[in-house]
Amino acid sequence: MKIKLVLTICSILIFGLLARFVIPFTNGEGHSNIQKQRGVCWVGGRQIVTEKEFESLVRNNIDWISQTPFAWQSSADDPNIRMNTNNDRSWWGESDDGIAETTQLARKSNIKTLLKPHLWVRNSWPGEIKMDDAENWEAWFSNYQKFILHYAQLAEKNKIEILCIGTELTIASAHEERWRKLIQEIRKVYSGKLTYAANFNEEYQQVKFWDVLDFIGIQAYFPLSQTNNPTTQEMANNWSMHLQSVERVYKEYKKPVIFTEIGYKSTVDAAIEPWKWPQENKEAIPSDETQAKCYEAFFQTAWKKEWLAGAYFWKWYPHGAHHLHEIDFTPQGKLAEEIILKNFSNNYD
Repeated sequence: MKIKLVLTICSILIFGLLARFVIPFTNGEGHSNIQKQRGVCWVGGRQIVTEKEFESLVRNNIDWISQTPFAWQSSADDPNIRMNTNNDRSWWGESDDGIAETTQLARKSNIKTLLKPHLWVRNSWPGEIKMDDAENWEAWFSNYQKFILHYAQLAEKNKIEILCIGTELTIASAHEERWRKLIQEIRKVYSGKLTYAANFNEEYQQVKFWDVLDFIGIQAYFPLSQTNNPTTQEMANNWSMHLQSVERVYKEYKKPVIFTEIGYKSTVDAAIEPWKWPQENKEAIPSDETQAKCYEAFFQTAWKKEWLAGAYFWKWYPHGAHHLHEIDFTPQGKLAEEIILKNFSNNYD
């Protein structure tokens, strides 16, 4: 009897551990029907936010935001990284105080935060950061570590749920061992979940350190059409190839995937090159309908995948629409907002 009792207690303890560490993340196919991260990319602006700015998120069943503070490089081959972390030199929403205040206000509305620090490279983009020699690479990684550890400490202090350790650093992310060491340093000061935001164009397939992160992160600006005004069905069909590729990476690393950014302009050509800024095509023809169909195609396909743990739509202005609202990425006040409301009302596949 005593042996049976001991075995029973051991079984209960083991099951409890499994329930805590395995069941919340896996089912028979490797991922569970846990609540997905229903997110938007929050714009950190000049103005101070209040609880009122989160009401529209709650109405649309949005329960995650990403916040993006910036640091700057003068060129893609400059190892120096300039940070602005205080209110005097940066926009309030991107300052340390602004991020902390926004996080706390969001939490009052049961909205969690993904902190996603980003490098702004003059006349270039992060994917082109490349040093000329080993010495400059050493300097760049040393500066980048100071940059990201600052935000890791800020995230820990404010109990931010997820930290993104880098965004679209396509060439730099190939230095696998440096990133593994950097992740070890981040984990020393930050106890939350980690991801990296890889570019949709092959980078997410080439990153080798997904195994030491908690989520596979993808900037999901996949092209969905070659023509203007595509149908929802055409775009849904084109999602198939992209999703097969993402699923291969998921199966290799057994980590849930989040789309750290996904979005579409409200223009007739929104599905052709979704990553392009509205300012790059001043002749763009507005179309709320095309944008809405892009959203609908996503929800009909990618959103239903069990391995997709969440998505963050680019972008959401806390104080209302931007002056480029007519063709801007934001879904606010457009048909796409109705698509978000409809699909975010259901947490599960």
